[in-house]
Amino acid sequence: MTTPEFRQEVESIVKSIPKGRVMTYGQIASLAGSPGAARIVGGIAHFGDPDLAWHRVVNKQGGLASGYPGGRSAHKMALEKDGVIVSTNYKVNVKDAIWWPSNENH
Repeated sequence: MTTPEFRQEVESIVKSIPKGRVMTYGQIASLAGSPGAARIVGGIAHFGDPDLAWHRVVNKQGGLASGYPGGRSAHKMALEKDGVIVSTNYKVNVKDAIWWPSNENH
């Protein structure tokens, strides 16, 4: 269960992720005020606003989502279109692609 405020905060964070960068579900949960709610962020992504850049969200190891519309291959294509390098085993190098918003951006 999630509150409307938490959902709004998650969506606001996702809106702020710049092209070519990614954030993790846990990172978003933490920034939204619930550090242990990575799975809830995943649920919001799965059932949330399809117009948001959910493709810029990956798991903590940089893995792509099998539940992404079209599966991991579609997730990979969307990230690569953004300029993110994705390996053949559907992973992003989180060290290189991770993005942390500044207070001004969020």
